[in-house]
Amino acid sequence: MDDFILLAGSASRRLGQAIADYLECPLGASETLHFSEGNLFVRVLENVRGRDVFLVQGTAFPANDNFMELLFWIDALKRASARSVTAVIPYFSYAKGDKKDEPRVSIRARVCADAIEAVGVDRVVTLDLHAPQVQGFFKVPVDDLYAMPVLCDAIAAKALGDLVVVAPDAGFAKKARQWSRRFARHWPSPTSNGWITRSPLRSSS
Repeated sequence: MDDFILLAGSASRRLGQAIADYLECPLGASETLHFSEGNLFVRVLENVRGRDVFLVQGTAFPANDNFMELLFWIDALKRASARSVTAVIPYFSYAKGDKKDEPRVSIRARVCADAIEAVGVDRVVTLDLHAPQVQGFFKVPVDDLYAMPVLCDAIAAKALGDLVVVAPDAGFAKKARQWSRRFARHWPSPTSNGWITRSPLRSSS
């Protein structure tokens, strides 16, 4: 246990503590300060020199603040001579921006990947990326984990009636069928599939 340290940013403190409890290891000491003008300040309160660091920091709302905090944590850890830094990002915001599907737009997922690499991350662990190709935006190893087995088992444990799996759009239909096949292990009757079509809302500003 002395070879690695587990840290959590302000966006994922509860998850970090849950992981620490599961691993029966302490959660490393750290602090995040939010100043009134909107700036962030992060500080590692542990000696990480020569150690492998696993940093848990999601980028859910507020996405921009949490993403910047993630970058500051990685930079601080590298400057503190950590042997390696693995960013555990339970929700990778901007992952939907994985292509240039219209003129004069940014490929936001690629920009985020470049920024994370620029501050020196050694590995990224994330969950259910919007599209597998986002892994290709990184030059460092990326582990894209799937929550489907855990969630399916949790739903099955509720002993519900017949289920319908609905995909929000055609792009998710393949994954919806995977959910249905997984549910079929728990229910004798087949699970129905459905999907809806939608048009993206655009800001009027």
